[in-house]
Amino acid sequence: MAEAHPVGFQYVVEAKKRGAKIIHVDPRFTRTSALAHSYVTVRAGADIAFLGGIVNYILSNSKDFREYVVAYTNASMIVSEDFQDTEDLGGLFSGYDPETNAYDQTSWAYEGQQDDEAATQDEDEAAVDRETASGLEQESHGPPVPADVPRDPTLQHPRCVYQVLKRHYARYTPEVVEQVCGVPQDKFLEVCEAWTANSGRERTTALVYSVGWTQHSVGVQYIRTGAIIQLLLGNMGRPGGGVMALRGHASIQGSTDIPTLFNLLPGYLPMPHFTQHETFRQWVDAIRHPEQQGFWANAESYAVSLLKAYWGDAATAENDWGYGWLPRLTGDHGTYQQVLDMIDGKIKGYFLLGQNPAVGSAHGKAQRLGMANLDWLVVRDLFMIESATFWKDGPEVATGEIVPEECKTEVFFMPAASHAEKEGTFTQTQRMLQWREKAVEPPGDCRSELWFFYHLGRIVRERLAESTLPRDQGLLKLTWDYPLHGERGDEPSGEDVLKEINGYDTATGELVPNFTSLKADGSTACGCWIYSGVFKDGVNQAARRKPGSEQDWVAREWGWAWPSDRRTLYNRASADPDGKPWSERKKYVWWDEEAGEWTGYDVPDFEKTKPPSYRPPEGATGVEAISGDDAFIMQGDGKGWLYAPSGLIDGPMPTHYEPVESTVRNPLYQQQANPTRKLYERADNLTNPSVPEPHSEVFPYVFSTSRLTEHHTAGGMSRQLAYLSELQPEMFVEVSPELAAERGLEHLGWAHIVTARAAIEARVMVTDRLTPLRIDGRVIHQLWLPYHWGGEGLVTGDSANDLIGITLDPNVLIQESKVGTCDIQPGRRPTGPQLLEYVVGYRRRAGLAPDHHTPMLTGNEPEEPG
Repeated sequence: MAEAHPVGFQYVVEAKKRGAKIIHVDPRFTRTSALAHSYVTVRAGADIAFLGGIVNYILSNSKDFREYVVAYTNASMIVSEDFQDTEDLGGLFSGYDPETNAYDQTSWAYEGQQDDEAATQDEDEAAVDRETASGLEQESHGPPVPADVPRDPTLQHPRCVYQVLKRHYARYTPEVVEQVCGVPQDKFLEVCEAWTANSGRERTTALVYSVGWTQHSVGVQYIRTGAIIQLLLGNMGRPGGGVMALRGHASIQGSTDIPTLFNLLPGYLPMPHFTQHETFRQWVDAIRHPEQQGFWANAESYAVSLLKAYWGDAATAENDWGYGWLPRLTGDHGTYQQVLDMIDGKIKGYFLLGQNPAVGSAHGKAQRLGMANLDWLVVRDLFMIESATFWKDGPEVATGEIVPEECKTEVFFMPAASHAEKEGTFTQTQRMLQWREKAVEPPGDCRSELWFFYHLGRIVRERLAESTLPRDQGLLKLTWDYPLHGERGDEPSGEDVLKEINGYDTATGELVPNFTSLKADGSTACGCWIYSGVFKDGVNQAARRKPGSEQDWVAREWGWAWPSDRRTLYNRASADPDGKPWSERKKYVWWDEEAGEWTGYDVPDFEKTKPPSYRPPEGATGVEAISGDDAFIMQGDGKGWLYAPSGLIDGPMPTHYEPVESTVRNPLYQQQANPTRKLYERADNLTNPSVPEPHSEVFPYVFSTSRLTEHHTAGGMSRQLAYLSELQPEMFVEVSPELAAERGLEHLGWAHIVTARAAIEARVMVTDRLTPLRIDGRVIHQLWLPYHWGGEGLVTGDSANDLIGITLDPNVLIQESKVGTCDIQPGRRPTGPQLLEYVVGYRRRAGLAPDHHTPMLTGNEPEEPG
């Protein structure tokens, strides 16, 4: 955090000065480690084993916050007797289908729901979700859960979630954590004791992770495990608790809220699928589940209001609000599938907006070869980045794989305005929108995204104005009548767009105060329902900047947080079931009996006048079905999920699987890696062999990548700045003294790193920031690389992302880019065609023929060479 998020880390330092204990868990000793009270080194890719050990410690020592767990989680719910755990099936859950590499989730359901089609998901539905990253659509609110699901509030029933969880993690002992993660038992127990001691009525602990935690083939389950710990200890929905994700830049949260993702619409409404959601009613009912409790039951209001914002008067009840004009998912449209489709000639044109995949995405070679096979490519950026110049000076030009005179891709470079040269909002990790004014006009031809897309839409609409083709009508009927402003009089106002996002009455134009005012009858329009209220009372709430010294510690007059300016989600959990604060010290939101309403330091994340004693009438659905003690109001059952009875592609509970490329046989299960991971098995995307496959010794070391403070992401901005380039002038690799001795590497000398995809070179930094780990009786060496370099800028170097293959987490289709296997050798890599021959030699020794198949399922014995 100190390395990649130094501004945010200042608050960690301030908390430390006030007495907070800081524990840092990381494969590498960093600037954060230097300022932490305790540093724990861990093997890359073994986080679930580490966190699972903490879950086991909590449950086996009765350290959970029992009143919170019984009231606010699904711990008491009884699981179907058909469910079988990984402990029973060698690392698989019940329902696995080897044909689709997905689970029939029927047996995961609560008791009595196994035969309810609305409440379960079969393997065909799961397979579609795996292709479209839809397992976690609409967050994780899940299917309808009837009020009469069998429960055992004593938590003694052998099939209640609490006991299922306890059995699942029983084998994750301190001894196993040491065996799998390389963490000494005393160090591990120190973490367990500190975390549990600082949780409960009087104290809370925050879990903070960096974005790299997601970049694993089990990345979603990493975060799930952290959330399970926080739920067990009563740290969710309470001040000083929670799980905080450190995003990759200032508005990554915003780019999922109003998404740049292929499978989502604004506010986490799912993009419809062409077979599952043929009609508007099928789509809406798949979101809201008609029998479900919670605020997702109002999804029709959110959906209709979005379509009205898109198409205005053209969206009517008679045409299902223009639903037919929405695009449809037909399968995997993710960025990595697109790149492979480019290589295969299936995609003709591509827009790159603030992205630099030539060096910034996994498998850089595939990215560059894909872009070299387009008809046209539009690149919008601040500088002439590698994704705009790959055709003339990329690595494949030197090897002969791209010939500039023959490359057919026509590149259009559109200079972009920087964040200081345009107005708008950032949405950061706390869900907080912060408005920023334009400081200066962009120079020359540089323009904002708002300008670019407005005029692109205008020109395309003018070209198609006479078209009667059905395919063009959605574009032609868009509301595109934005007033123009600015020095040139040619740019829409960012505040006008924010008002549209906020939502308004379609008859009067009056801005709505929040999402509860949205209607399903077409009388409201709203660009993103979770942002509704950001322009409450006609005031840009995101522009508020009252200093912290002039308000209370929650600082509600700085910016605006969705939904409805709640600074802590699910804060009903900060009070006990009767609505009283768990303690005076942790008082946050509570029930005021005299006033008959919820009150507190934050906006209560609950119906304001619903008392704690409220119990829904029989047959109630939607908001009416939320009990007065259901703190997690967006969940299908009002509870925080320790166990996911449906929705997750790879299992109802996190389980330790080895990374796809690993030097270690899974010590816990027969199944080596995530059996539902997304593979793209092709000759141009080979995976290094891992045990139990033969020849894994060809790539004997583990590598990981992350950031430096002095550079930003793939370096497209920072390598253009002289001061930052001088501070970190050259690509390098960190190795331990022991690994340096083993491979003959010299400090500040050259080394090259090799995988089945590429070989890159870097300067060597020999440092004790990395230490060898003893894993399952063997010494495992880890090395580390920054990923900020490429061929453009004041300082240049090979890209670490060239080493990484394309294997994805099945829930969200994010790449496993934070752990892989490699070899490292002293000296510089070969150049030109000799580089290709060198990498092919490694593939040959590793048994990686072009048609190599990486086994999805593994047994106890190594497979015979094919």
